Amino acid sequence: MVWIVGLLMLAGIGFIVFRLARPGQAAPDPQLAATLAALSMTQAELAGQIKQISADSTVGQAALTRALNERLDALGTNMLESQNSSQATLARALNERLDAMGKRVGDSLIETTEKTTQTMTDLQKRLAVIDEAQRNLTELSGQVVSLQDILSNKQARGAFGEVQLGDMVRDMLPPSAYQLQAQLSNGRRADCLINLPNPPGSIAVDSKFPLEAYRALREARDDAARALAARAFVTDVRKHVDDISARYIVPGETAEMAIMFLPSEAVYAELHANFPQVVEYGHKGRVFIVSPSTMWATLHTMRAILKDVRMREQAGVIQKEVMELFEDVSRLRTRTTNLRKHFGNVESDVREIEISADKIIRRADRIKEVQISDDGAAAEERPIGPVTARTLPPN
Repeated sequence: MVWIVGLLMLAGIGFIVFRLARPGQAAPDPQLAATLAALSMTQAELAGQIKQISADSTVGQAALTRALNERLDALGTNMLESQNSSQATLARALNERLDAMGKRVGDSLIETTEKTTQTMTDLQKRLAVIDEAQRNLTELSGQVVSLQDILSNKQARGAFGEVQLGDMVRDMLPPSAYQLQAQLSNGRRADCLINLPNPPGSIAVDSKFPLEAYRALREARDDAARALAARAFVTDVRKHVDDISARYIVPGETAEMAIMFLPSEAVYAELHANFPQVVEYGHKGRVFIVSPSTMWATLHTMRAILKDVRMREQAGVIQKEVMELFEDVSRLRTRTTNLRKHFGNVESDVREIEISADKIIRRADRIKEVQISDDGAAAEERPIGPVTARTLPPN
């Protein structure tokens, strides 16, 4: 700024000198000439100062430029170092985050792998169970097929019912309470004869059943075929009820009733659900229709009856034993009384013995107190006990 002001002053002085030195003017005044000379000198000095100032300004600018460059270089270096430090910190933080993320991902992968392995193991176990169930279903299907084959054959169906009935009876009743394939007096052979006391008496059980009509009823496709099969089913069941009533109800030998055992719950349910008149017909004919489940309940009731009968049979024996027990208790009481009397006598004798012993002890004490004199004569006796002893003379 200083050198700019100097330039402006120098320009003003030069302008003044130029105005005064123009041609055509009168000769300058000496004072004015001196003033112009002074101004010229001042102009020269100012020009020199301006040059100096310009040189100093150039040097200052160079120094300022150098200082600015140095500051910029230092600032750039600091910024570079700070940037490098920030990048290193950021890189380290990123590496740590990446390591942590990698660890979490690795742990998650391991956990997922373990869960997947466990799931696969469980799946394999379940598949093994499913395979086993599949084999069981296959075997069961084969057994159902063979069961259908058995039920389609009358003799095999009868044998199947007899085996099932025999197993149930053996599980529920004692051997003395039943007979399998029992021969009756009329020549008929019952599948099972349950020996119950009178009343009601022995009850015959038949395990055969006309299954063909039931299968035709289940396989009917239209109403007409179903009605025809239903009539045939009712007819067959009624005939079977009549046969059981005629064969297995023998007056004086069996009970006035018999049991028709159905080895199929489905047939039993069909009868009670859709053919109650057949069940009622069986009741009127004193033939009671049972299934495996109701046969269990019937056998339970029969076992309770047998148990009650056995208890009644043993009631007399129990009463006799109780009376004998009472007699034994009475004898024991008498003997205890006698023993108490003996103990009383013994106690009295012991008491008398103790009295005698006390007397003997007192006499012994008196004997001890007897003193012999020097001349051999016995000293006067001092009574012992209630009598005061006399004082003996001194030796």
